[in-house]
Amino acid sequence: MMRALWTAATGMNAQTTNVDVISNNLANVNTAGFKRGRANFQDLMYQQVKAPGSESSASGNQLPSGIQIGLGVETSSVSHIFSTGSMKQTGNPMDLAIQGRGFFEILMANGELAYTRSGSFGVDAQGQMVTANGDVLQPTINIPTDAISIDIGADGTVSAVQPGNVSSVIGQITTVDFSNPGGLKLLGSSMFQPSNSSGQAISGTAGNNGFGGLSQGTLEMSNVNIVEEMVNLIAAQRSYEMNSKAIQAADQMLQTANNVRR
Repeated sequence: MMRALWTAATGMNAQTTNVDVISNNLANVNTAGFKRGRANFQDLMYQQVKAPGSESSASGNQLPSGIQIGLGVETSSVSHIFSTGSMKQTGNPMDLAIQGRGFFEILMANGELAYTRSGSFGVDAQGQMVTANGDVLQPTINIPTDAISIDIGADGTVSAVQPGNVSSVIGQITTVDFSNPGGLKLLGSSMFQPSNSSGQAISGTAGNNGFGGLSQGTLEMSNVNIVEEMVNLIAAQRSYEMNSKAIQAADQMLQTANNVRR
């Protein structure tokens, strides 16, 4: 019975983590470039009361399955699903979405490189294309101060129309990819950095060799499915309740045993 108490407690702890992940997904349902998380679980070690195949009698009969009692569950990982989110037409020429695989490369204020799927860009005082936090898109794209309009092709070619209807190419936006995007380190602000699990960044041209093409005036929104997350939330809550019931049942059994009189 004491074993049941601790086993059920691990279930409650696991479902607490599950609800934390689901809550973060729901909180970021409107965050551009956000990738939903999913808690993964695994069973804990087993107590071998009678091992499978052990002898059950002096005649040498063997147990077909034995007695192996599990000791609960733990959170094995929180994976992030890099499926493409819904596309939102904004009409803002500085908004970009990657239609397929790939990330934008960003130079952060601390000098480190980071990567994002959020293409909500603007222009800073130096005319550079930057994120909403002011981090600079790489390679640097400088927008002329007298630019009448900006055109960004599916392959990342950036052209500016200046007075006199003169059009010129002012830069090329490259995208990068990873062998295992799910292994990227999360920084917040829809930013990621490579880890030993993700592999190093692989640069490429948008729309070529498996890289997604760019879509101007569009933002990739979160890939969170509200209905799915609400169903997951209900299931997690019910699982938490069932584990609490198991603790109550074990407690009542211990109380009954404690009240036994000789």
